[in-house]
Amino acid sequence: MAATISAVLQRIKSDLQEFLPDAVVLDACRQVGHVWRRRQLDPVLTLQLFILQVLHFNTALSHLRHLSKVPMTAAGYCKARMRLPLAALQMLLRQSSAAMRRGGGGQSLWCGLCAFLVDGSSTITPDTAALDQFFGHPSNQKKGCSFPVPKLLGLFDVFSGLIVEVLCFPLFTHEMSQVWKVHPLLGLGDLLVGDRGFCSFVHLALLHLRSIHACFRMHQRRIVNFRVNRKKRRKGQKGKPRSKFLKRLGKHDQLVLWHKPPRHQRPKWIALQQYLSLPATLTLRELRYRLAAKGQRTREVTIVTTLLDPALYPKEKIAALYGIRWQVETHLAELKTTLKMRKLKSQTVAGVQKELAVYCLVYNLVHAVMRKAAARQQVTPDRISFIDTVRWLLSARLGEQMPKLFVNPTRPNRHEPRVIKDLQDTYRKMSRPRKYLRQHPEFTKR
Repeated sequence: MAATISAVLQRIKSDLQEFLPDAVVLDACRQVGHVWRRRQLDPVLTLQLFILQVLHFNTALSHLRHLSKVPMTAAGYCKARMRLPLAALQMLLRQSSAAMRRGGGGQSLWCGLCAFLVDGSSTITPDTAALDQFFGHPSNQKKGCSFPVPKLLGLFDVFSGLIVEVLCFPLFTHEMSQVWKVHPLLGLGDLLVGDRGFCSFVHLALLHLRSIHACFRMHQRRIVNFRVNRKKRRKGQKGKPRSKFLKRLGKHDQLVLWHKPPRHQRPKWIALQQYLSLPATLTLRELRYRLAAKGQRTREVTIVTTLLDPALYPKEKIAALYGIRWQVETHLAELKTTLKMRKLKSQTVAGVQKELAVYCLVYNLVHAVMRKAAARQQVTPDRISFIDTVRWLLSARLGEQMPKLFVNPTRPNRHEPRVIKDLQDTYRKMSRPRKYLRQHPEFTKR
């Protein structure tokens, strides 16, 4: 069997041994109660083939057979993938992520805190009845003219960019109702950074009960006033702030007291008993800074955080930290655009969730190699090109020494219009189901 395995599969197996050894894979399967027979496609080889497939941009099964040189059929490989337990893949993702963060020369800290990013995204799946029923499709598109859209929620390490966890749920589900599921993955004193969609009293209170720090952009509906006399309305301001002023820490920097909303305003996703157990008030810090970029209008960013000490956590450092938050968009682009995760191939709900977990394993593997290259080339990991790392992993031979990978230039304050010059396709968008269009070919000629 070993003689028939291709060099590219041997190379992937070698890279995985440091962070995802065979014994760990088998142990994870046993822990979730998975039982298997001795066969060619055991859990270890199946996972390695799965990773090889995704690393080659989720290539077709017929191509995977030639890549791996493993004698198998498409049906046999699909059944082996179905046998892989989802819980084991999720466990392996968390374990390998922790091992990669430890193996990268220590976990980078921000002001002595372990910082994590949380953000939402989406993808599309094949148009099957089961997937459409579970995930749903955009409401502005007719049935049969769109693909099911799973909603995603990812938890990333701030400085390494490694994925700690990814959650998958139906399209019409707000991230706020699911973000509590990643709280157990954070330790005491860790810091969670997110956009305004995660800013609410309930979320901040849940983090406070776990002794987890928070740093979110202020929700657009909440009114913030930095004036000493808060009774006077700010120009253009509608209404008055609901918080109570406590202390001024500096210009556009203050401590305030937030009050728990009344019971009838309780979010539907939290149980009444749990809502009543939340503290009645929270002492929080509100601050605002300005972003002035050449050629763009000046923007104000308002932050709410539980980092109350201005000496330990200066306003300038908090502003710089929230600026790093935008890197999560780059991480998602690496997954969805570079690795082709924008379109999944699995046709079952469990298959979609497994495919997402393996995408995250591949993404972390690439980032682990980027960290090694960054240490050797004396740059930060985010400067190493993601696609250049993927290309080297695909072409490297077993035992080959890593060359100097491409270093992305720094382009501060770069602004490019979000338009494309080359139209990728000239076909019209589907506005009727395919069955209807077959029966009415004249409709496509309009």
